[in-house]
Amino acid sequence: MTVQFTSFLQSLSALSSLSIRFIRIAIAIVLIWIGALKVYNYEAEGIVPFVANSPVMSFFYAHPSEYKPHMQKEGEANPEKIAWHTANHTYLFSYGLGTVLVVLGIMLLLNTYHPGIGMAGAALVIIMSVVTLSFLITTKDSWVPDLGDPNHGFPLLSARGRLVVKDIIMMAGAFAALSDSARQYLAKLG
Repeated sequence: MTVQFTSFLQSLSALSSLSIRFIRIAIAIVLIWIGALKVYNYEAEGIVPFVANSPVMSFFYAHPSEYKPHMQKEGEANPEKIAWHTANHTYLFSYGLGTVLVVLGIMLLLNTYHPGIGMAGAALVIIMSVVTLSFLITTKDSWVPDLGDPNHGFPLLSARGRLVVKDIIMMAGAFAALSDSARQYLAKLG
């Protein structure tokens, strides 16, 4: 290897700590941004198929099995459908979920002040990611539907499925943040 290339690799390796901080900040930005969007109807309605089909979460809705005729396109504002979502607790659940996401993002950022909080936040993001990834199993809308094209079903992800599968990245980043927070926590102990 050349001296310049070795020097370049040494410079890259020195960025390890900075890269973990960047991962933590990136996850926090996504969580806080998406969490804040949960106050908007389109975002609340967009997660209905996932929540309604989840054996772990469907109890949050008043009428989980009746959602399909009440779905709206992003930007649509049908008063009857909005009334149904209000009665279904779609918006109320979304407000709660949004709050949780914002809190998780803040917990990750608080790692700078207390690694224990960052560690708890990262662990909770891992759990959140596992729940989100379970939607690939529980929600048929995660796969391209059989509408006549011979290419449908597993492993062909629909738009919803592509959204969900990205949580593998969130989980991996949270593992890196968790490990880094644990290292920092132990360093503070002694």
